[in-house]
Amino acid sequence: MADMGNLWEDLRRQARQLENEIDLKLVSFSKLGTSYSSHRDFDSLPLTTNSSSTQGDASDTAPLLNKASSEHMFDTMAMEISQLLAKLTEINDRMVEYTQNIGSTSPSAALMHTLQRHRDILQDYSQEFSKTSANINTMREREDLLGSVRRDINAYKNSSGLNRRSDMFLKENEHIRNSERLVDEQINIAIATKENLQSQGKLLNSITQKVNSFANRFPVINSLVQRINMRKRRDSIVIAVVIAVCIILLMLYAFH
Repeated sequence: MADMGNLWEDLRRQARQLENEIDLKLVSFSKLGTSYSSHRDFDSLPLTTNSSSTQGDASDTAPLLNKASSEHMFDTMAMEISQLLAKLTEINDRMVEYTQNIGSTSPSAALMHTLQRHRDILQDYSQEFSKTSANINTMREREDLLGSVRRDINAYKNSSGLNRRSDMFLKENEHIRNSERLVDEQINIAIATKENLQSQGKLLNSITQKVNSFANRFPVINSLVQRINMRKRRDSIVIAVVIAVCIILLMLYAFH
């Protein structure tokens, strides 16, 4: 039992250490995403004509270096966080195995609460990492799509007369592929919309069938109500006749 207790404390210590490391790296990862966004916004500024070619080359090279550095740091940090999350997942799995293999005694409420807490922390970190990664990847794709015009201009300025036409063809091919990707996305949206409309149409058809069935039952219900009303009238007439006869007999008896 002492060995099992030491094992549990060792697993908790490793889990807390990994959680602290992941927390610090997620903060840095989020700041990197913010700086990455600011670099993208700087790159999207319009081009200006400089007084000298040396200044123009320096202003064009600095954003490229910032972008390359940010993307390299993003990939490296994402890989490190992924590895830490994988290790933390393994530690949590070992903690679950510990609760299942502690013997005949059932795990205490405090132990289960601690285990659930570590699992919740892992889930929160995984969601935060996925959200930040998705946001940065979205900014990457957006910059690649919207920055194509700037790249065309830079390629046109820096290319020689012989290579200019081939570069233009390559950029045009890139534009066509981007357009095809957008068209594919629109087609997927249209297909999803069509499937949704078909499901709604099936639902409306089922509702229409139910309404028609209820409408077909209405004549039977009306005829039944009419029969009941006719029986009520007949009973009322019979009672009225009986009462009238009784009154007449009472009057004749009284007069005689």
